[in-house]
Amino acid sequence: MEQASRTVRGQGMSSIKEVVSSWSDVARLLRGGDSGALVPVVIPRDNRGLRWTTLVWFGLWALISGFMLLRGAWGPIAMVVAILSFILAALWWWRSSIVEIEEGTVGVLTKFGAISGPGLAPGRHYLWHPWARVAYVVDVTTEIPYAAPVLSSPTHENVPLKSIEFFLRFRIVDAIRFVQTIGAGNFDLVLSNSVQDAIRQRSRQVRTERAYDLRGSDVKDMQELLNRQLTRYGVQIMGCNIPDVQLPDQYREHLATRERVAKELVAYEKEWELTRKRRIDTLLMEIERSKKIRDAKIVEVKASLNKARKDVAQMLEERETEAQAIRYEIETQARTNLVAAQGEAKAQEQLATAYRDNRAVLGYELARRRLDVGANLAENAPRPVIVHTDAGSADNSALSTLLMAQLLPQIQAGAASRSRPALRQQPQPTGDEVAQAAGSAAQRAVQAVRGRQK
Repeated sequence: MEQASRTVRGQGMSSIKEVVSSWSDVARLLRGGDSGALVPVVIPRDNRGLRWTTLVWFGLWALISGFMLLRGAWGPIAMVVAILSFILAALWWWRSSIVEIEEGTVGVLTKFGAISGPGLAPGRHYLWHPWARVAYVVDVTTEIPYAAPVLSSPTHENVPLKSIEFFLRFRIVDAIRFVQTIGAGNFDLVLSNSVQDAIRQRSRQVRTERAYDLRGSDVKDMQELLNRQLTRYGVQIMGCNIPDVQLPDQYREHLATRERVAKELVAYEKEWELTRKRRIDTLLMEIERSKKIRDAKIVEVKASLNKARKDVAQMLEERETEAQAIRYEIETQARTNLVAAQGEAKAQEQLATAYRDNRAVLGYELARRRLDVGANLAENAPRPVIVHTDAGSADNSALSTLLMAQLLPQIQAGAASRSRPALRQQPQPTGDEVAQAAGSAAQRAVQAVRGRQK
């Protein structure tokens, strides 16, 4: 029956079911599934029952028998058997009440067949109530993968696609709501129908030639739609996508031809683009080469122009320097001649003044010399010698007169010789010396005038 259902639904579609098994197989079924089917819910077999009460009833019988045979030898033995029965019944009850919930799962607890409490968390629990049992163990942490291929899904042009592969991941977020409202078997049918409806709505929105665009497309709207439909069952869709789309064989051949032509067109366009780019690069290289040649020539012309300008500027500077030097030389020569003429004029003027002053000096010197000559002549002129004799003396003989006459020339010669050295000690300047002194003074005056003009 299950195989027929899978054939009707389509090969490759995942199936979800719940399995009844012992506690030892719960973890294996939740993690690995059963015969290729997904198993999010396991119904564990409860083997407790009330068989442990057999020991209780046996203990009560042994206890009553012991009280009845208390006086005999079997009385104590019956009492011991009763106590051992009670102990074994308690151990059996304690061991059968232990329940271990796997990590990542939730145990749904029922009492008298009704769900009780929010669910058992992972770990060890003790069910002391004899009619309390774990009815379901639900995986609430694993994101369960679910593949749902849809066959003959029509496009916008009503062309049926061969198949659309749809893959999703869901997780049970509310275990009690899941087992209360739908269960694993019914959820499989609801999920497959919801997925097919969502895929068909999406395929109706695309054109046939763009059907391959569904591969890896954004399916958040489909995820939101499925979440709105499945939230009331305590299930949340964590993610979904469309990994593959297959077109009909005839249309695929037609599309393959179009794709081949499109690829050839793209290849031709790429080749033409490459050729055009190569030509453009060649032209650009030529343009760049021409620009470099032009720039080199411009640089050469600018260098020549700068050199010519520099030569002209240097030549003009040299000519201007020569003209300036000639002008300075002419001005210097003219200024020198002017100064020389002015100095010579002043020298002549001073020389004339010196000559005029020298004439007065010469006249003064001549007059002075005349006076000196007159004085010398007056000194050297013969003077009468008067010899005074006393009237009362008796020396008036002729001999004394003769001796006096001989001694007078010698006395006059000695006086003259004493006066001449005195005259030699004060030599008087000659006329040549006076003229020479005047010329030196004139030259000094001319040099002083030239120094002030410079």
